[in-house]
Amino acid sequence: MRWTYTPPPADEVGALSRSAGVSPVLAELLWRREIADEAAAQRFLRPALAELGDPFLLANLDAATERLAAAIANREDVVVLGDYDVDGVSSTTLLVSLLRRFGLNPRFIVPRRMEDGYGLSLSAIERALEEGRPQLFVALDCGTNSQAEVAFLQERQIDVIIIDHHREKEGAVSTATLINPHVYPGDDDEAWRHLCTVGLVFKLAHGLLKRLRNENHPVAFRVKLRDYLDLVAMGTVADLVPLTGENRLMARYGLRILQGANRPGLRALMQVAGVRPEQGIAPVDISFRLGPRINASGRLADAALSVELMLSEDSRFCVQTAEQLDAFNRERQEIERQITTEAENMIETLYANDAGIVLYADGWHPGVVGIVAGRVSRKYNRPCVVLGNEGELAKGSGRSVAGINLVEVLADCDEHLGSWGGHPMAVGVAVTKDKLDDFRRTFATAVTAHVGGEIEDQELPIAAWIQPEQIGVKLMDELDALHPFGQGNPEPVFGLRGVKLRQRPDVFKAAHFRFNFEDSRGRRLFGVAWKMADRIPPVREPLDVAVHLRWNHFNGRKLLQLELVDWRLAQPVVEAAEVKTA
Repeated sequence: MRWTYTPPPADEVGALSRSAGVSPVLAELLWRREIADEAAAQRFLRPALAELGDPFLLANLDAATERLAAAIANREDVVVLGDYDVDGVSSTTLLVSLLRRFGLNPRFIVPRRMEDGYGLSLSAIERALEEGRPQLFVALDCGTNSQAEVAFLQERQIDVIIIDHHREKEGAVSTATLINPHVYPGDDDEAWRHLCTVGLVFKLAHGLLKRLRNENHPVAFRVKLRDYLDLVAMGTVADLVPLTGENRLMARYGLRILQGANRPGLRALMQVAGVRPEQGIAPVDISFRLGPRINASGRLADAALSVELMLSEDSRFCVQTAEQLDAFNRERQEIERQITTEAENMIETLYANDAGIVLYADGWHPGVVGIVAGRVSRKYNRPCVVLGNEGELAKGSGRSVAGINLVEVLADCDEHLGSWGGHPMAVGVAVTKDKLDDFRRTFATAVTAHVGGEIEDQELPIAAWIQPEQIGVKLMDELDALHPFGQGNPEPVFGLRGVKLRQRPDVFKAAHFRFNFEDSRGRRLFGVAWKMADRIPPVREPLDVAVHLRWNHFNGRKLLQLELVDWRLAQPVVEAAEVKTA
């Protein structure tokens, strides 16, 4: 791992620290986020929902709200189809629950991964129409490229609205009302350009409420838009979109709403997942506890179950359904562990030198391979596509690493693919099995071309070098103002120089270890290293350590804890250093 650090201009950081009234450490962290003056610092540290932009600046949102308002006025039959991941489930829940407030009873459908495939497929549409022909069909988190499917609906005199954030490949749908900032970018739209679908649905809800309030609709004045931000936070964090601009603003407030656990379904899911809202909700709780359980139903069964959970007010149903999702998740974890082991063995023996990795096995479940792709891409620091068996096709998902846009890479492989789509860090892929070898070779070549040679060692940017004496409640309070951390707003990694461990770290569960050391005042600081038991640092030798700073809740106590990211033997101070660890 290559540690990097670019010293900031001392005069700029000092001026920002004084004008904004923050510590030099926080001023340096703000500087790294290109925040250079007091006004920008205050907006970042104390964002307000009033800063959300006019929703009608989004292309086609005016037409979409007009059509929804007509559906409400005429009590029309509406069908909502959403993708089976957390973003799709959250989007579907938000729109269905909002339309119910206005007296509609929209039907909702989620594609079944094994039967319908991904997105707005004809088989999913046909299932949606089994109960009758609606006047309006709304597709969420899919549909941007679905010309044939939209034509199928319109031939039956069904109006279509599509809300999606995936990139177009062969020309976007032009006959439906499409809300997608990547298809219709606007001037000065950076604040919302990278919204995921649930963020776009929230903007649609905002616009609909504004329209209906202007028409003096009585329900519109009773709806509190912020109550839906918990759903926005769920989809935004889980879909790995950049936590900048309006994404960060909505996720920040959404996590606070989520902490209230007002939805019985989410409350039940938190209970089975071991999430304690009274201790605060962080993005990691969504990424590693709530999100995987919501996704598990779509991976192994029917994601409509997750939507039903999120919509339900029946506490008994919610408890039973949350337990069912938890069981699906345990099954998913076991399948995933087995596939991950097989995938890593395959890489070591067959594809160790490939710049981009494509893996396939007949026995791999297509619903789980996306998680495996994420794991192996992180471990080997290379883009990876993992495919499972689905009849004549090999289907699955790809995950990328920093600096490599998978959409651009797959565009170079298009001639070998049956279908594909997604965004720069995550894609879905289908390829006929006879094209697998061609795809594998082209993918590796395309990755090499996009990076201009070999992929560099994984980079570990040090956000600030600090002294152990600076670690305390005051610094933790300042860090809290930077939340939520995620893509585009990374959690800072702090470097500490010359640390000495007085005793050997304590290994637990054969994979992790605990450690501690003292600062210059004799205060002991405690830390943990996850999955690093194979790299125990030496005792009584000066070390440089890279850490996250976290609160650990244990036995009713709130304890400050260092989480080790990496360590190395102490090295001389080098400005703008780039140093590999051993």
